[in-house]
Amino acid sequence: MSVSDPAALARRWIDAFNAHDVVTLVSLYDEQCTHTSPKIRALHPDTGGKIVGKAALTEWWTDAMKRLPDLRYEATAIVADEARVIIEYIRHTPNESPMFVAEAFDVEAGKITASRVYHG
Repeated sequence: MSVSDPAALARRWIDAFNAHDVVTLVSLYDEQCTHTSPKIRALHPDTGGKIVGKAALTEWWTDAMKRLPDLRYEATAIVADEARVIIEYIRHTPNESPMFVAEAFDVEAGKITASRVYHG
């Protein structure tokens, strides 16, 4: 699935994430995408915090949804132009304090080619 409006892509991403719909979530990415996150670095230090490709994303998010079945993101801001999206959200999961997060997407041809997560 390709979404031509990057802000709409971000909203679709949040909706798929909160529905724990990994198939739809991963469909928003380019085949050779990269995803960089402090959580990946913490759980898989050998990666340097970066995974590559849709298969790795599928594995990452399937595991995350299994480990944290009540995980959800509350979007607080979305800023976009034709090539980049920044989403600010609050990460909610039971037994943890809410975490402020910013995530940046690089977008080409309606697909996310790179995503980078920053914790507040």
